[in-house]
Formats: sequence, structure tokens, C-alpha cells
Amino acid sequence: MDLSGVVDGYYSFNFNRPNSSLGNFDQINQLYNFNDKTDQFDLSMAKLTLNHDPDPIGAHVDFIYGRANDLINNSGTNTTAPTFVASQLPYLEQAYLSVKPPKAKGFELDFGKYVTSAGAEVIEAMSNWNYSRSLLFVNAIPYWHFGARTSLPVSKTETIGFQLFNGWNNVSKSNGGVSGAFTSALVKTKASWYLNYLVGPENPNTASGLRNLIDTTLLLTPPGKFNAYFNFDYGQNQDATYTCATGPIVTCGDNNLNKWYGVAGAFHEQASAKNAIAGRFEWFDDANGAQTLTAPTGNTLYEGTFTYEYKWVEGALMRVEYRIDQSNLQYFNKLANQSSSQQQTLTVAFIAFFGPHR
Repeated sequence: MDLSGVVDGYYSFNFNRPNSSLGNFDQINQLYNFNDKTDQFDLSMAKLTLNHDPDPIGAHVDFIYGRANDLINNSGTNTTAPTFVASQLPYLEQAYLSVKPPKAKGFELDFGKYVTSAGAEVIEAMSNWNYSRSLLFVNAIPYWHFGARTSLPVSKTETIGFQLFNGWNNVSKSNGGVSGAFTSALVKTKASWYLNYLVGPENPNTASGLRNLIDTTLLLTPPGKFNAYFNFDYGQNQDATYTCATGPIVTCGDNNLNKWYGVAGAFHEQASAKNAIAGRFEWFDDANGAQTLTAPTGNTLYEGTFTYEYKWVEGALMRVEYRIDQSNLQYFNKLANQSSSQQQTLTVAFIAFFGPHR
């Protein structure tokens, strides 16, 4: 088994100084993931990975602790459990077995808990260009799935896959019925195109109504030290009613169609062996308040991030990041009892990692 690991910690300052007496978003960078605690030091994650590539049998386990664990394992969309519970496999980011038959032309089958294929960013900050995660990562896509996934190279540059799983961020579901995904990765020298389509019943307590998500990313890798990507997401969820009490029968829920969509663009410039800069700009529309839990009038968000990275030594990074979020609503908490249409943060992060694949 190959052994690797990462420790990721940070200090964040929010210029709004959110400190609500009600405790809602108290000292929280709203719409952030994993570095959402503000005006304090915090541990984003401590992670240890065991991996054995399939030959033909393999296994992969990611043990995770910190704020990232709290968020990714407390996010089921189709479960009756309202809090962080053992059924979500806490302290495990991934845990799956792999089969890769030697004569199957590169075909691979994984079964267990694995991170989603959707999105331009991943859970581990060191593998992203920016330190904070994008609005699309936080609001438009799932974190992980529990089920089976396949991948098969169909040419020298393209790999396709099919997945069956228990929905978005669920080990088990309260309604029965599985969700599915189709994936495609077309990787060439100067550009790569990734496409994901997810569909399945995601409403709690009923198998009626489908959630659809289209996620695509175009990654540009021209010669030199400059890279860029464009990420687009479109999602919709058809709500459904269900029987929530008997004698007399009571019906809960609605039949609304909720939509969300957005686009992000980012760049990365490796200025020298030790220094790099990155920027990200986004627009996200949650017209029905389905993903950001806003007022019924919906929320249109804009976000800009600038990140400076310094590599101390091999396996040790420092990142300094400024970010501004803007809303068409007075969405962000400010001080103890005020609200604002914008949020600005300054973050300093330190990341150390080791292992065979840096």
C-alpha cells in the first residue's frame, strides 16, 4: 500500500466581522467550504491515504479529520438523518475496492464511497489553483457518492464511464431507487474537455421527482506556464409530495421545479519554481433558493478570487488569498445585527503533504 497524507490549516479574516447573537453564520464565511471559519485559526483537514493500484485488485482509503470532514459527511440530500451520523461513514472521505481485469482493455470497476467526478475543483486545496472553493463547487454539485463506477478508454485520448449510486452524499437513502451518472474525459496536449451528467431521484421520503445535473469543464494547457479553465453547471430538481402522516393522511412537500446554474473561469500562472498566482471569477444564479437557502426571490452571486502561492520546499505550500463575494440580496451577515450585499475575506493558509504522488 502506498502511504500519503496532508495537513491543511489557515487563518481567515472577514471584513464584515459576522457575529450574530442568534448564532446564524456566527464567525462564518458564508458560501465557503472547508475554510469557512473566520477570525480564528482552523484546521481545514488532516488526511491520510492508503492506496494500492488494481493489479487486478486494488483498494483506496482516505481517512480525513477537520472541518472538511464535518461538511462532506453532514450533507446528505436524500436521508431522514438531519445531523452528522455514522451511516455517512464519518472520517472517511473515500473507501472503495477496484477491479481492473488484465485483458479488459483498461476497463476498471470501483465499488464503495468515492468523490464525485463533477466539478473543476476537488476537496484537497493543494490540488486546486485557489485555496477557497468556488461557488459552483459549494452549491452546484455533490461531494461524493456510494455505489459503483466504471471507466473505459475508448481511444488514446478519451475515457468514458458509467456510475450507479445512492444519490448525492448518501450512503443510504430514505426513498429507495438509485441515481446514475455518465462521464467523459477527452484529454489532449493543449486542451482537455470533461463532461458529467447526473440524474436520479433526490427528494427525501419519495422516489418521485428527478434531479438532473450537467457539469462540464474545458481545461486549457498551452505551452508555457499559463493554464486556464472554464466550468459550467446547470441543475434542476423536480420536487414531489409525499405522505408524512396517517389517520388522517397528511401530505408534505410540493411539486416545484427548482433550477440553478452558473459559470466560472480561472487562470494559473507559474511565475517561477517557487511562486505562482491564480485568479477565479464566477457568476451563479440560484433563482429558486434551492442551493443557497435564500429568500424565495432567489440569489444571484458573483465572486472574484486572487491567490498567491509560495512553495517553501517540496511538500510545503503557503497561500495568501483575497476574495470578494457579491449578491443581489442583502445576503451576508455583518457585525451582530446587520446585513450586506457583499463579503470580503483575507486568508493565509499553510499546507504540508507527503507521499509517492505529489
